[in-house]
Amino acid sequence: MKKHGSAVWQGGLKDGKGTISTESGALKDQPYGFNTRFGDTPGTNPEELIGAAHAGCFSMALSNILGEAGFKADELATEAEVTLDKQPDGFAITAIRLTLKARIPGIDEAKFQELAAKAKAGCPVSKVLKAEISLDASLA
Repeated sequence: MKKHGSAVWQGGLKDGKGTISTESGALKDQPYGFNTRFGDTPGTNPEELIGAAHAGCFSMALSNILGEAGFKADELATEAEVTLDKQPDGFAITAIRLTLKARIPGIDEAKFQELAAKAKAGCPVSKVLKAEISLDASLA
């Protein structure tokens, strides 16, 4: 299985502009630029998209793991905070903090934490990212 995303950039780093699109059409020529990435101009950026992908992947992985363990979530609400830091050799994503608010009938805290950690380690997006990935999971 292969999925595709694309970006087009025109101009220099600070004065240029770009668009991001996805194969599904969920994003179609979505504008992005220096100020949407490093400033406060509304718009998207690669880090936000990685965060959304990671949150979605983790939630689906946890849903699968819960099902295998005999549980079914009423809701898994995951947020991924992506940290972009300036390094001596440029910028790097240095951390991703997953925050999960879950409603899962019949599960106890220990089992919930065990399965959430398993999902964090096993979701494909976690595996591909080299940043430190932390998880703050809580039952609602």
